[in-house]
Amino acid sequence: MMRQLLFCGLLFFNFGLIAQSSENAIQEVQDFQNELNEHFTNSETSILLPEDLENFTGLQFYPINLDFRVNAEFVRTPNEVPFLMPTTTDRLPEYIKYGELHFLLEDNLMVLNVYQNLHPKEGYEDYLFLPFTDLTSGAGSYGGGRYIDLFIPEGNEMILDFNKAYNPYCAYNAAYSCPIPPEENDLKIRIEAGVRHFKNK
Repeated sequence: MMRQLLFCGLLFFNFGLIAQSSENAIQEVQDFQNELNEHFTNSETSILLPEDLENFTGLQFYPINLDFRVNAEFVRTPNEVPFLMPTTTDRLPEYIKYGELHFLLEDNLMVLNVYQNLHPKEGYEDYLFLPFTDLTSGAGSYGGGRYIDLFIPEGNEMILDFNKAYNPYCAYNAAYSCPIPPEENDLKIRIEAGVRHFKNK
């Protein structure tokens, strides 16, 4: 009887941890969405055109879906050669492939490359850049792909949360120059998470 009670107690404890973890993950995404909307709403920080800002009520997001939050193996690629990343203009920022993310999504093993800007702004030295496209690109999300910002992990694992995918600035304002996601970062599934297409465009 005592063993059964102990087992039930552990079971409820584990379910409680999972529920708490899910609540924290959802709160993280909600905070991310709120920060984005604040950035776009504030006339001092917004990159929206004046006519778009005037009627702006908030970005459109896919519903938060924790199925698109995955544990990824982080594989460093230390012998890569720096390259000039194509953009939507003639600007060619210098990046290097820093590593690969290996993960399972919809029962498929997937790989995405992550990059590091070789000339980062102050305070962004530990940032990694993940540009990608998927089957929603141009069919629900911005046709030019989306980005996810990551930090360099200490170990060989990281959380990859597509709910934090956001649009390049040029999705809202053609005056901006945006890196074009490389072909190898094209996912052959629909990532229905993160920011949707900007409907004013």
